[in-house]
Amino acid sequence: QVQLVVSGGGLVQTGGSLRLSCGASGRTGSRYTMAWFRQPPGKDREFVARLWSGGIWANSSTNYADSVKGRFTITKDNAKNTVYLQMNSLKPEDTAVYYCALDQRVGPRVRPEEYAYWGQGTQVTVSS
Repeated sequence: QVQLVVSGGGLVQTGGSLRLSCGASGRTGSRYTMAWFRQPPGKDREFVARLWSGGIWANSSTNYADSVKGRFTITKDNAKNTVYLQMNSLKPEDTAVYYCALDQRVGPRVRPEEYAYWGQGTQVTVSS
């Protein structure tokens, strides 16, 4: 089993920044994908960013939704087994509940149904 604990989130003004954290514990293994999704009010859950970790000796790879490219950055602290989402230049349309997810299978994995493990959501609200 894998447990994911999310922290961060909150209320910020347009143009501001926030950082979300997702700590993984349990049987994660050394190779997995961790991702951030978000669910805006009244909408479906959508992909934000993902990071593929090929092991502690391998480089990781990332990709982002077009709507957040250049503004959001996903990184990983291997020692803490934690993934971060640094969100800069926030816009009102970034307002959503943000979720962290993990899956140990190989593949692009940008759909929610492709992830086996989920953390609790955290609210991000960007005021105009």
